[in-house]
Amino acid sequence: MIDATEAFEYPDEAGYSDRKGTLSQDQIVLIDELLDDPHAPAFDFEVVNDEKTGIYEAIVGDREIAGLPYNVAGDDRLVLLATSVFPEFRKQGVATELIRRVLDDVRAQGKTVTIMCPIVRTFIENNPEYADLVDSKHPGVTKGHR
Repeated sequence: MIDATEAFEYPDEAGYSDRKGTLSQDQIVLIDELLDDPHAPAFDFEVVNDEKTGIYEAIVGDREIAGLPYNVAGDDRLVLLATSVFPEFRKQGVATELIRRVLDDVRAQGKTVTIMCPIVRTFIENNPEYADLVDSKHPGVTKGHR
């Protein structure tokens, strides 16, 4: 289990004066899910990229169950902001599978990512086959020390 005092280092543009961000309880739950079983079969859902609002949505029927908002940075980079999963859909692999599908879509588009979400950072640290998608000039958040 992740320690609540775990901090991640953020770039200056994230707005943290000390360049550190302490994890929220929701972030801790999602990171624990990733670490407990990173290859767990996911809850069955569809992923829709709503380019108008800048969010990848996990949808079941007509209900959004999770999301990963992003900003577009130029023609070839997305800034991944924050993974969220509604509480009743946690611990079912939704966060893991949503992030995997988002990164697969980014790869298919030939783009890179800047990571502002510690959950996405943790996913990539545990799935190094996606590390090449992190923009080398603008990597975003990095794992910090306690």
